[in-house]
Amino acid sequence: MKPKVILNAAMTLDGKIATRTGSSEISGQKDLLRVHRLRKEMDAIMVGINTVMEDDPRLTVHKISANLNDNPIRVVVDSKARTPPEYRILNQEAPTIIAVSSEAPQDKIKALEEDGKSEVIICGDKQVDLNCLMDELGNKGIKTLMLEGGSTLNYSMLSEGLVNEVRVCIAPMIAGGTRAKTLVDGDGVDYMKDAFRLKFKKSYNLGEDLIVEYSVL
Repeated sequence: MKPKVILNAAMTLDGKIATRTGSSEISGQKDLLRVHRLRKEMDAIMVGINTVMEDDPRLTVHKISANLNDNPIRVVVDSKARTPPEYRILNQEAPTIIAVSSEAPQDKIKALEEDGKSEVIICGDKQVDLNCLMDELGNKGIKTLMLEGGSTLNYSMLSEGLVNEVRVCIAPMIAGGTRAKTLVDGDGVDYMKDAFRLKFKKSYNLGEDLIVEYSVL
């Protein structure tokens, strides 16, 4: 049984999740608290290797009252095992799973597994097979997963039909930029009739931000 996946993100009114330089300070303080409350409810939280390399995130519950047991399992989609062993994603605050492909160098896998830093799962030949990964996570008892991916991983998960809900914080700002990352990039669809269809669930304000929630059809 694959986990239920909730894609959660913050974006500007024009759909940007980061500027061309990588700046991504978008949502307000109230939304940050919402995100950490959501993390606390999840069994796991997943990002791609680009997010890890750019942000060195902890991916823990730390902006609200919580203990170590409240932290979700951290999952990194990292086809070539590029996660630096010294990064915070591998600290002792929560378990970490690194998903790699069969082409990942063995020495890098060994470094990631050293001293119990993480558990490495091999799924796919050249790139991580996301369907395989979701099956593996489900087999480990992970029932709910929060996707805090970048634009590429978001597109890949949607393309594979692995996202169940989308929750987005829309901030009252416009960033612009043809090289700025949007909520979902990747190849995209050729025709609007092939777009990923959503069903509106609810919306509400958090400070100056607008939160919208959808089910994926």
